[in-house]
Amino acid sequence: MTLMAMLFALVFVTELISWIGKSVLLEFVYALYLRIFYSGTVARQRKLKSEILLNKKELLQTSAQDQFAKWAKLRRSVDKGLADLEKLSDELSTTRSSFSLKFNSAMWIMTTGLQFVIGWWYRKAAVFFLPPGWFGPLTWWLAFPFAPAGSVSCGMWQMACKRVIKTGERVVKELMIPSPSQGECYAVLNPVLSTTLAPRSPTTPLRSICLRALRAGVRVLRAPRCSQRLARCGVAWRAGSRSATFVGRAFPTGLL
Repeated sequence: MTLMAMLFALVFVTELISWIGKSVLLEFVYALYLRIFYSGTVARQRKLKSEILLNKKELLQTSAQDQFAKWAKLRRSVDKGLADLEKLSDELSTTRSSFSLKFNSAMWIMTTGLQFVIGWWYRKAAVFFLPPGWFGPLTWWLAFPFAPAGSVSCGMWQMACKRVIKTGERVVKELMIPSPSQGECYAVLNPVLSTTLAPRSPTTPLRSICLRALRAGVRVLRAPRCSQRLARCGVAWRAGSRSATFVGRAFPTGLL
C-alpha cells in the first residue's frame, strides 16, 4: 500500500509540475533566489538604472555649447553608469543561466529520474495483487516486466496513474470553460484551426486575426482541445462560403 501511494504521489507531482509549467516555476523560484542571495546586486542595479535615467534627463536639458563643462561631466557619468549597469546585467545573466541549468536538472531528477529509479528498484515487487481470473491473458501484461504473476507491476501502475490524472485534468478544464451565454460570441482560434474559422493569406499572422476578432466583439478563447470546444461553443463553418457562424450569429470573414 505504501508503494502504491508513493508511486501515485510521484506521478501526481510530475503531472502537476507539467500542468503549471516549468518556466513558471523557474521564474518564481529564481525571483526568490535573487531576493535571498543577490538582493544587494539587484538593489544596486535598480538604483543604477534610476541614476542613469535622471542623468540622461538632465543631459538632454543641458546645452553642449553654453554649458559644456556640465554637459561633459553628465556625459561621463552616463557612460560610466551604462558600463557599470552592463557589468551587473552580465553578472545576473550568468547567474540566471547557471540557476536555470541546475533547476531543470533538479526538476528532472526529482520527477522523471526518480520514477525511473523507483521503477527499476522495485521492478520485481508487486504493487498489489489482482483477483484470480478477472483479467485472463491480460494478467501477464499487467505484471510486465518482472513482477509476480497475478500482480500489477510498478511500471504499469505508473502508466495507469498518469492516464487517470490526465483524464481528470481534462475533465476539470472542460468544466472550467463557461457555456456561451446569450449575446456572447466565442471563437476558438489556434494555429491548426485558424484557417477553418477565418481564411487568411499565408502572410497574415494569427495575432492579427485575434485582434480583429476582438474589435468585432468576438471573445477569443484559446484551448488545447479546440476540435471538441468548437462544437460546444456553437462555432460552425460552411465550406465554400465566406462567413463563419458564432453561436448562431453570422459574421462576414471581413470582420476577422
